[in-house]
Amino acid sequence: MWTAEQLTTLADTQPRTLVPIILAMQTRLQSLESRGALHSQNSSKPPSSDGYLKPAPKSLREKSGRKPGGQNGHPGSTLRPTPSPDDVMTHPLTACPCGCGKDLRRLPLVRYERRQVFDLPDIRLAVTEHRAEVKICPCCTREQVAPFPQGVNAPAQYGPRFKSWLSYWRHQQLLPLDRLAQMCQDLLGQPVSEATIQGVEVELDAALAPFEARLRDLLRQAPLAHFDETGVRVAGRLHWLHGASTDALTWYGVHAKRGSKAMDEFGILPRFHGRAVHDCLESYFRYRCDHGTCNAHLLRELVFMDEVLHEPWARPLRRLLLSMLQAVRARGPEPLSRRRIAACTRRYRALVAKGLRRHPRQDPIPRRRGRPRQSKAHNLLCRLHHHEISVLAFLHDPSVPFTNNLIERDLRMSKVQQKISGTFRTLAGARRFARIRAYISTARKNRCNILDGLSAALQHQPFMPRAHA
Repeated sequence: MWTAEQLTTLADTQPRTLVPIILAMQTRLQSLESRGALHSQNSSKPPSSDGYLKPAPKSLREKSGRKPGGQNGHPGSTLRPTPSPDDVMTHPLTACPCGCGKDLRRLPLVRYERRQVFDLPDIRLAVTEHRAEVKICPCCTREQVAPFPQGVNAPAQYGPRFKSWLSYWRHQQLLPLDRLAQMCQDLLGQPVSEATIQGVEVELDAALAPFEARLRDLLRQAPLAHFDETGVRVAGRLHWLHGASTDALTWYGVHAKRGSKAMDEFGILPRFHGRAVHDCLESYFRYRCDHGTCNAHLLRELVFMDEVLHEPWARPLRRLLLSMLQAVRARGPEPLSRRRIAACTRRYRALVAKGLRRHPRQDPIPRRRGRPRQSKAHNLLCRLHHHEISVLAFLHDPSVPFTNNLIERDLRMSKVQQKISGTFRTLAGARRFARIRAYISTARKNRCNILDGLSAALQHQPFMPRAHA
């Protein structure tokens, strides 16, 4: 790298046309070197992109000083006997086991010692035959058949409990079609075709249409919601899985676009008036609501600025954000004092201004169209400057989370699905997966049994989340 003194000397001894060329080459070299230093711990790249040369684990959290593992007073959990066992086996004591051989069969019983074994019973499908009476009416002289129960429509069919079992393994445990069919054969002795499993998926998707409509209405009314998006492969092309979630709700939608066009079509953000927590994608700021950014993304970028580019303002700014978080958590639901907030804000602005002085905006290049390319440091500092209110929202309001981890955890299962299956064959199949996964995630957040919830949905009585308190 050329220093400022070397460039000044070069400008005095060489034609001035060489200086901008060298500067451009130096900038490009730094860009290429920094690109190679990016990994999952100092950028937004996923851990799967690290390859075999994974960096050593390094948490962004400050050390608490406590030992790892369960802390003192932690209740723990273990397998405990049940007061109502399903079966009881009594083992009589007929002779003394000490070696004397005394007959004990007629002696009175003192007590029982109990031990319980938890195990699975034999698994098999139970077949219920419905017989509808057929009689001849003496009035009309025609054969009349008693009505079958609702849902009993074919000479042989699967019931809602077994269908919900298939849906659970397919969409909660993410088993591929062929492995799920094989599991039915191995565990139940019942061959189930892949077409049957897909038919259950189509049936469940149609039954969940009222649930999704209810879900969107509740998310529009939420005081705070998390938003994010991640790439998915659909029919061999890149699409985007959009997500919105609260502590009690999860929604997904699949679209070919990532930005505001998709968000407008989904219709949640255009009618949302609470606080939207997201990863600072510019499309989110188009919507007229309060905003909060994911500061975990910012911390990773500051790690890159500090450890790779050796920017002097990056480490103090990262420590400042973490100290703000620690102070907010120490206060609990009570907000910080105005004096403390003002002091933190002044320090924040001073560090951002220091960085911007080192990385000013690049002027447009004559006779070249488009905006000039800015450095990574300048772009990060501009985000920290222009979106200060959103970045420090957690400092002013303790109810605003510091990160966007809630929706990122909700989106994680879609990445697992892609690792298993690679892609969705059709857009309709991807959207069915999104709707069913949203139902499962919402039911789990509300402590609803997943199997019971799926069974109720297949009987057109899906679990419906309640409005916010």
